Amino acid sequence: MIDTWPAAIFSLGVLLVVGFLIALFAVGMFEMRKAKLDAHQADDLRQLVRRFEQLAENTMDAQQRMAADLAELRARTASIEQILRTVE
Repeated sequence: MIDTWPAAIFSLGVLLVVGFLIALFAVGMFEMRKAKLDAHQADDLRQLVRRFEQLAENTMDAQQRMAADLAELRARTASIEQILRTVE
């Protein structure tokens, strides 16, 4: 048991310091976990952006191929129309 006031004050001081250190440790752990989650979310976002860019590039390529095919079909159609006009 604590017999004197100085011993009681010292004990309370030690308890406060220990409580402060525990709280500091808990906050540090919380911040570290938060930083890891933020980093993971940033990586997921980067991966999503890369996938979107790849999809946009693939879509652009497909559109260019379709435009080329359409131009070829127009040329063929015009050629067929010209042949039909000469047959009449």
